[in-house]
Formats: sequence, C-alpha cells, structure tokens
Amino acid sequence: MNEQTELLREIRDLILIAAEPAIAKRDEKRRASVREIVGRSKPKEKAIMLMNGSRTQKQIATEAGIDQGALSRCIKALRETELLGKDQEANPKLVITLPTNFFEEAQ
Repeated sequence: MNEQTELLREIRDLILIAAEPAIAKRDEKRRASVREIVGRSKPKEKAIMLMNGSRTQKQIATEAGIDQGALSRCIKALRETELLGKDQEANPKLVITLPTNFFEEAQ
C-alpha cells in the first residue's frame, strides 16, 4: 500500500467519525433492525461486524465463534430486512455502516 492510499484512508476514517451522528440518524431504523436480529448474542455481534464483503460465511462463522446454522439464520433475517447486499451470496456485506462500538453503545 502506498503512502497516498494510506493518507486517503485516514482522511476517510476522520470524515466518517465526524459524520457518524448524521449517518446514525439516517440509518436509525436499519440499525434498530440489526439490534433486533442480533439480540444479546455476542457471537452474532461479532459476525455482523465481520460482514464487510471480504469474508465467506465459513470464515465469519469461524472468526465469530458462531455455528453455521445460527449464522445462516442471521444472514437470512438480514436479507429479509434488506440489510445485506443482493449480490453478496458468498461474502455477506451490510448495506449500512456500523461504528466499531455499535453494540457497546446499546448497553
């Protein structure tokens, strides 16, 4: 990765931090749906945070410590509420962004 790319990523991250209140307001209903689907399940929380399109379902299950059946049900619920991209069959990706402390905020 070159220096310019790294700089652009840092700028993007700073903009996202500044924009988070507006993003949270815009995505309020969708974020509430995510919380409802996850409930109090720590493995589901971890799985949701790993859904960025770069991992397969199997990789997410392994990294999150969730069994494949529970992950499949979670993904199905996310698809039904239109929280996953339609083209992400193999590598699930949320259609909204969540801050890294998203589930901590709810507690």
